[in-house]
Amino acid sequence: MITLMATPLPRVRAQDAATQQQLDKITGQIQDVQDALAQQDKRIAGLEKKVADLEDKLNTPQGNNYASADDLKNLAKEVEEIDHKRQEDNQKILDAISKLGRGAGESHRSPAINPGPIPPNPTPISQNPGTSPGPDGQQNGYEYTIAPGNTLSAIAKAYRAQGVKVSVEDIIKANPGLNPNSLIVGKKIFIPAPQ
Repeated sequence: MITLMATPLPRVRAQDAATQQQLDKITGQIQDVQDALAQQDKRIAGLEKKVADLEDKLNTPQGNNYASADDLKNLAKEVEEIDHKRQEDNQKILDAISKLGRGAGESHRSPAINPGPIPPNPTPISQNPGTSPGPDGQQNGYEYTIAPGNTLSAIAKAYRAQGVKVSVEDIIKANPGLNPNSLIVGKKIFIPAPQ
């Protein structure tokens, strides 16, 4: 004979009631979440509309503060005309400078290339004041008279071409008070010989 074990009926009903309460509670929470999501969807839709409205305002010209395509084309044409006139003016200035250069009898070479007369074999001299002296207190070098159109770089280049290794800085050091940007024609300067 088989005996069945019976569970007490009130206990099963109590478990069913507790389970039902939990299910009702979870169902209520799910409903709350769904309601919150629906509210969020409405807020997001409202924000998207506001953003779209703002974009429209930014892209819409306000009053007379915009230019049409025709206005831009006209402006581009005016800029081209101004640039063309600028180029013509530049050419006129270059022509005038060229005429002045020819009128003064100067060659077409720039002053930096034509330093003026430099003796083919410069005569060495010695100098004391304001220079870096040699062992005997004097510095060896050359005397040069500044000619029209001279620059220190052209003078240094011309001396280097004759075997005298000298730089612009050397000439400035050897001639205290000499302004390299304003050379005085006829002034004698000292060109130091390499030590």
